[in-house]
Amino acid sequence: MANDFFGQIDPPQRLLMGPGPVNVHPRVLRAMAADMLGQFDPEMTTYMNETMALYRQVFMTQNRWTFLVDGTARAGIEAALVSLVEPGSKILIVRAGRFGLLLSEIAERIGAEICTLDLPWGEVATLEQIEEALIAHRPQVFACIHGDTSTTMAQPLDGVGALCRKYDVLSYVDATATLGGMPVATDVWGVDVITGGLQKCMGGPPGSAPITISDRAAEHIMARRHVEAGIRSGDMADGSRARIPSNYFDLAMVMDYWSEKRLNHHTEATTMLYGAREAARVMLEEGLDARFARHKAAGAAMVAGLRAMGLKVFGQDAYRMTNVTGVWIPEGVEGEPVRQQMRDDFGIEIGTAFGPLAGKIWRIGAMGYNAKKHNVLLTLGALETCLATQGYAVKRGAGVDAALATCRT
Repeated sequence: MANDFFGQIDPPQRLLMGPGPVNVHPRVLRAMAADMLGQFDPEMTTYMNETMALYRQVFMTQNRWTFLVDGTARAGIEAALVSLVEPGSKILIVRAGRFGLLLSEIAERIGAEICTLDLPWGEVATLEQIEEALIAHRPQVFACIHGDTSTTMAQPLDGVGALCRKYDVLSYVDATATLGGMPVATDVWGVDVITGGLQKCMGGPPGSAPITISDRAAEHIMARRHVEAGIRSGDMADGSRARIPSNYFDLAMVMDYWSEKRLNHHTEATTMLYGAREAARVMLEEGLDARFARHKAAGAAMVAGLRAMGLKVFGQDAYRMTNVTGVWIPEGVEGEPVRQQMRDDFGIEIGTAFGPLAGKIWRIGAMGYNAKKHNVLLTLGALETCLATQGYAVKRGAGVDAALATCRT
């Protein structure tokens, strides 16, 4: 039997201008090359505490319980839902794209009773619609996506936390695609639990999920510890909560690990901790306002360039994410050959789409380390050439000129 021997990993250079992941900031890569430490070494626990403090600023919160869940952004989503949502309880989910559907799929596995506020892809929910749904369903938990990269729309969240508290509902928001690029104003919104990821606006790799938890939500989660397995919500005469049906994603146990108790739950992913810590340091050194302005400027330049090329941008300008833009594939143009030529000839990746938008739009990102003027201009210039190859009539240089003009204003 022949022995397989593979060469050293040497990936091709790509400018990742899709919906994520994106190119990792060099400082984050360097931080991740640092040596290992024992999980209870004082240096290691100091790094953990520093990471908590840094992400309080990233999440714009005073929440004590702000830390990392080891795993990709979806690990944070699942940890939040499995720890908040009890089997048999109601959860109200806003579904206006692929990732709202993901929340439903996870909640179904938990055994929750799922109630939905369903909207066409590309729309956002109003406060009035959310309140009507809360009154109609009386859920235990409300959940939504802040920025859904499948539609490139951002759900407004001002007032949502207060609305949920009015009806004694715990609130959860997935901010994977916006954390680090748009304001994730946890305390202003009054949202109980928010999770994110590193691989988009934070400029890091996938593999760590920052999370922040209000005291109100932490009390609910902690009340679910040490309960007999298999008991459903509402079945216990003493009013105690159903046990969290996961070990790895049991936030009560993870919180004990990140607390002064340091109760062993898992071995912290040291390299990812280093990367997450440095990604937050890079962001905070830049400054929140400057960071958000940079993403907004890059997104506006991208939109202006695409429209100058005669392309139609997907969705509503008022609710567009600053860091990902959807654009309709023009009639007579095949989407996948354009994406392939972008990769093969220019080393640039743009994204395809899902669900009802599959094969109809491209998704073009400008986020994290990549949200810079020259990357937007390179992407627009390459796209122009690839469209011309497909026979699409475009005035040469129109997209780049329009983007440059936007950058100068």
